[in-house]
Amino acid sequence: MLGMDPAPVDAPSLSPDPDPGPGPDHGPDHGLVVDEDGLARPAWAASDPLLRVYYDTEWGLPVRDERGLYERICLEGFQAGLSWATILRKRPAFRAAFAGFDPDVVAGFGAQDVERLLGDPGIVRHRGKIEAAVGNARATVALRADGGLVELVWSHRPAGTPSPRALAEIPTRSPESEALAKALRARGFRFVGPTTMYALMEAVGIVDTHLVGSHRRGSSGVWPEPRPRA
Repeated sequence: MLGMDPAPVDAPSLSPDPDPGPGPDHGPDHGLVVDEDGLARPAWAASDPLLRVYYDTEWGLPVRDERGLYERICLEGFQAGLSWATILRKRPAFRAAFAGFDPDVVAGFGAQDVERLLGDPGIVRHRGKIEAAVGNARATVALRADGGLVELVWSHRPAGTPSPRALAEIPTRSPESEALAKALRARGFRFVGPTTMYALMEAVGIVDTHLVGSHRRGSSGVWPEPRPRA
C-alpha cells in the first residue's frame, strides 16, 4: 500500500469533515493473540511488526503536548480510506513534508506549499486533507489565546473508560468524542468527526480501550487497572 494514494492529485476533495471510520483497534473480532514473546495483544497488533511496535510503545500512551496532538489529529484525518499501517509507513515522509508538524511553521504554508505537497509521493496526496492540515495548524495557533489545544482535547476525558473483552465491545464514538468534534469544528478544525476523535482519544490515552488481558491494559497511568483482591 505504500506509495498508493486513495485519490489522484486532481481528484475532488472530500466533504469538509468526513468521518473515516474506526482506528487501528477496531475490525474483525479475533480477540487477543498470544505472540511468540508470550505477550497478549489484539490480532491487529500481532499481524504486522510495525503495528506491534506501535501498539507496544505508542498507542494509548498519554500525549500532552501541542505539537504531538496536532500531529495525531492530522494523521487521523489523513487515514480516511486507508489502513493505519499505511499511515505509519508514511509517517517519516509526513513529518518531513509538514516541518515536523510544527503548527507555527505549517500555519504559514500557502498555495505554493499545498501544490508542493500534492507532488510529494511520500504522503497521501489529497488536496482536502492537505488544506485541512494547514487550516488545523492555524486553528491550533489561534487556540493558544483560549487555553490551547492540549487543554481543549484533554478536557473531554470521560469519567470512566471501557473494559472491553472483545473487539466488538470497543466503542467507535462516545458523547465525549462528539463534544470534542463539535468544539474543534467550532474553532476551525476539519477532518475531526466524532469517530475520528474517538480514535484520537484512544491513541493519546484519553480512554483506554486495550482489551482486558492485553499486556498493555492500564499501562498509560491515566486509567490504572484495579488490583485483584487477595
